[in-house]
Amino acid sequence: MRLPAFLIGLTLVAAPLLAGCGFTPLYATPGLAPALSGIETIAPEGRLGALLREQMDDAVARDRSAPATMRLEMSLKQVRTARGRRIDNVATRYELVATADWRLTSLADGQVVRTGQTRAEVTVDSTDQPYAAVAAQQDAESRLAGELARRIQLDISTWLYRQKTGS
Repeated sequence: MRLPAFLIGLTLVAAPLLAGCGFTPLYATPGLAPALSGIETIAPEGRLGALLREQMDDAVARDRSAPATMRLEMSLKQVRTARGRRIDNVATRYELVATADWRLTSLADGQVVRTGQTRAEVTVDSTDQPYAAVAAQQDAESRLAGELARRIQLDISTWLYRQKTGS
């Protein structure tokens, strides 16, 4: 398949413009990745807490071979609300909302360097089959933990970037 001459010309014109735009990816900042990988995650007990700890360790690429430089401590609150009711008043869908209050502490001096509150929501269909209901609930909790971890990691990454660059 041959590309039309127009697309080839557009690519040749756009390439130099995009190359000189000055965009630098967040993770290209020197020292940001090692700072993230030095964060030790402490999550509350329970399934959602364990999932969140696993997701945070993945999100920051935790390096267990090196000593932690910061500790991330979290507390969780989860609410399940029925949505979309049938005519017989049985919910057909649920919304799961989790709020994580967290604080990042420097292990060098014990100072709390950053605090935050992060919220995430997911929805899950309800079902009459018990196994399917449990599987759907567990999948929703996994997605909820992933979204919370992504948002917390982004907040911490942005803060670290500003600390490193002074902006």
